[in-house]
Amino acid sequence: MKSFGFILGLVAATAHADAPDKVINLDDATRARCLKVLRDGLASDEFWPSMHAAEGLSNNGQGAEVRALLEPKLPKETDDQHRCGLAREIVRSGDLAAAQVLLDVLASKNPYGHVHACESLFKVNEIGNGALLKHALAKNDSPRLAIMAAAALSRWGNPEALSLLRKYVKDQDGETAKLAAWVLARTGDQGDLPALKAGAERFEEPLTRAYFEHARAVLGDPDGLKTLIKNLSDNDAGVRTSALEFAPEARAVEGQDALIKLLDDPTLDARVRAASALLELAKPGPSPRNEVISRDVFVATPENPRYSEGSVIVLRDGRLLYVTTEFQGGGADFSKAHLVAVESADGGRTWGSSRVIQENVGKQNVMSATFRRLSSPARFDAPIGLFYLVKNSATDLDVYLRVSTDEGASFGEPVLVTDHPGYHVLNNDRVTVLSTGRLIVPVASSDDVFKKGSRFLCSCFLSDDQGATWKHSKSLIDSPKRGAMEPEVIERANGSLLMHIRTQTGQIYASESSDGGETWSEGKPWTVKAPEAPSTLRQVPSTGHWLLIWNDCFRDGQTKAQRTPQTAAISTDEGATWTRVRDLEPRDQHSYAYTSIVFHKGRALLTYYVGDPKTHRISSRFRSVPIAWFYENAR
Repeated sequence: MKSFGFILGLVAATAHADAPDKVINLDDATRARCLKVLRDGLASDEFWPSMHAAEGLSNNGQGAEVRALLEPKLPKETDDQHRCGLAREIVRSGDLAAAQVLLDVLASKNPYGHVHACESLFKVNEIGNGALLKHALAKNDSPRLAIMAAAALSRWGNPEALSLLRKYVKDQDGETAKLAAWVLARTGDQGDLPALKAGAERFEEPLTRAYFEHARAVLGDPDGLKTLIKNLSDNDAGVRTSALEFAPEARAVEGQDALIKLLDDPTLDARVRAASALLELAKPGPSPRNEVISRDVFVATPENPRYSEGSVIVLRDGRLLYVTTEFQGGGADFSKAHLVAVESADGGRTWGSSRVIQENVGKQNVMSATFRRLSSPARFDAPIGLFYLVKNSATDLDVYLRVSTDEGASFGEPVLVTDHPGYHVLNNDRVTVLSTGRLIVPVASSDDVFKKGSRFLCSCFLSDDQGATWKHSKSLIDSPKRGAMEPEVIERANGSLLMHIRTQTGQIYASESSDGGETWSEGKPWTVKAPEAPSTLRQVPSTGHWLLIWNDCFRDGQTKAQRTPQTAAISTDEGATWTRVRDLEPRDQHSYAYTSIVFHKGRALLTYYVGDPKTHRISSRFRSVPIAWFYENAR
């Protein structure tokens, strides 16, 4: 496995200082000395300093070295707090699968490791499906646990968690307040500076005061930065170490001389943190947390006039794998096409060259890809399923599944999902993995898509053995005009299912199931107006709310059905009402549709097609948006 520890650390980090691009000049001898301090620290018998040394090494490209030392230790460790430390640093070094250890510790009935599990999940920016952290957040009898759960959830855009942190930073208990300040330095903004300044004035204990001052420094306060640099030379080892911990995020480049002196500090943890700080400050600061990344990854050309219906999966080492349909010679649904994929090792800012991931084995094409981890909850060590359509004619379209056990490098033999005759449409990124582990493949089927008066009916194909075998649901769902099209299924908190459906009625339709998708209710108009275009619906892990992406073209009295703008909305009541409406793409001449969504590192990673009205070509766009964006400045 390649080492992407530096990338993981970069994505997990935050930058608040006014000039995050400030860097120090580190000569080769000092750089080598820093790495030696970290390697000596990693080999130390002092557990937590050794973990901090592991962090420093991983963040500077030495993740493979860290994993080689820590992975053999993890199965032998019995102390849950130490297990969290080991697992955390293995994640940071480039193996996201170790995050499951943190979730397992948090799920344990023994509370001994719970705070450390939450803290470690916060530090590596992983939350699983969010359920365990939301349960910990409600632990009012344990402020420390609630604060660390709030830390992890707020990094993933949970506004209630952030509000709780802002409450605790004003607490009269110094230990509680300084811990909240430590978190707000990484999750808050400059609006928190008054509360942090008041905290520094409220407490007399030097280390407590230092936490507030150092948090101010990270959030860009000049006086806080001056205090942090002064504290690098404090006589109290705790104050020095705290200043060292905050120094990289505060971009304290003015403290370079003090940091070099601290490489000889008598305290091991101070030496380790000084080495880490120097190495981090010699690099450009990380991108702002509110950065929105938008890249047209697959750009249409005369030879390939359409790229559409994509899906993204996060690989075990943190890379992104992005698959889409590449049409050849024409842009119609029945033109020749195959599936191509690209990878990104920097969160989607740049992408590598494309490779064919599924050849055209149909008489017409293959298209509409979906990536899914075949486990529930999704684990980074679970197999990856690639679902796709094989199109032979207007009467013959089937869904197939191929499984990868090597993180998308190769895929096994195809398994036929839709074993009934007909034309079966599975949209891209539409397979649902239930909490029970059942796979739901929702399809819209027709006997002949070109036959006059033909209509689509929705149903589901179900698998309880990771896709090895499939069975058909018992219900067929209809809607007026052309019928029920392009369905997607979401699981409610009580285990029941909702299917939302594209129609020609100007309204999204919905159907419900209370038996895992075996039977479905009659399709009825839902709560959202929409054109004849697909919508995408997902649960936000950190809040449990539903996120809808669709074309909100009928608002403000508009009557023309268009695939623009591309709009997001949040529901806190599982689709009964919608708020926080905000456009991802503006109302313009371009069309936007067939959105995929995966959540990672506190972000929503989306792909969708962008139709150009002048050339009639369709390109495929990647967009990375902080989850918090969907809760801010919305209607």
